Amino acid sequence: MIATQTRVTYAKNIGFRKRLNQKVDDYFESKQIAKRDNLAMYWKTVVILGWVIGTWTFILFGPSILWIKLIACIVLGLGIAGVGFSVGHDANHGGYSNHKSVNYLIGLIYDVIGLSSYLWKFRHNFLHHTYTNILNHDVDIYGDGLVRMTPHLERKWYHKFQHIYINFIYMFLPFYLSFSDVQIILFKRSFHNHVVPVNTKQVLILLTGKVVWLWLFIGLPIWLGYSLIETIVGFCITYMTYGLMIGNVFSLAHVLEPAQFIEPSPQSNQVDDEWAIAQVKTTVDFAPKNAFINWYVGGLNYQVIHHLLPHICHIHYPKIAPILAEVCAEFDVQYNVYPTLTEALAANYSLLKTLGSGADINVDSLTS
Repeated sequence: MIATQTRVTYAKNIGFRKRLNQKVDDYFESKQIAKRDNLAMYWKTVVILGWVIGTWTFILFGPSILWIKLIACIVLGLGIAGVGFSVGHDANHGGYSNHKSVNYLIGLIYDVIGLSSYLWKFRHNFLHHTYTNILNHDVDIYGDGLVRMTPHLERKWYHKFQHIYINFIYMFLPFYLSFSDVQIILFKRSFHNHVVPVNTKQVLILLTGKVVWLWLFIGLPIWLGYSLIETIVGFCITYMTYGLMIGNVFSLAHVLEPAQFIEPSPQSNQVDDEWAIAQVKTTVDFAPKNAFINWYVGGLNYQVIHHLLPHICHIHYPKIAPILAEVCAEFDVQYNVYPTLTEALAANYSLLKTLGSGADINVDSLTS
């Protein structure tokens, strides 16, 4: 289904992934629990969707007190981020349910909140998860030149300020991605040299999703009597909050030391490690003991586990982490974890500042 003009390959498996899968399967069998279709995930879905729908309803029909509505827009943005982190993310990875139709339908929530679920799966599931931190393949570290997230990207003069303006970039990320969805599916139909297969069904879902999204967040408020300025301000506050959250969570997983930025061999276009080991080397976990972060970001603070086992519901990640640590020790692979959110944020901004300044970086320690 996926056609590409370039192909990066990985070294022959040495048994790391097989060993991890075996131990994880043994865990689920011994505990007699399911990898997907879990009651805890269903309940979490109800809570997060209730958060979003309840806040959205309060903004539209609640007391006409400006400062309360502005705060409610921030709360709504945080809720939409929660939908993206947990519900839609698991579903679009096939980790929500054993039934493909359920995953597909739940995954369409992305289209309702402004993202093309189809294009997200291509960009994220295929490009990002297959080619993590590889420039010209992993679109998520390219940043369209506005941000230098890898030492292998050409440095521009304005990058020296990127650690200052990065959060402003994150705030506008949802608007950019929504516009980019339309541009990619209708016109460009590629990411770098990776061709995006598009059919009429995907175009119709894209356009329908955009119409529903804009109606819910712009059309309906205006129809109910809110002015255009009030509507746009509320919409922007909501989605800038959402963007700030998703941008930072992604960066905390891949754009900080000691995460590696891989360059395949120029001759063979091959990465030296097997794919699973490369995932461990390019990804970092953070704040594993923080129960609220675990819940809110949908286990994305266990990003290494997520990259290795994306089809398992994220509610299981805390229990799988010790298993991964054992396998990493067995194969002498470093499993990188920042104990707290604060430490991970500091490391992220430190690397962004270093990359932006053009200071010398020990590239050998950041590449395969």
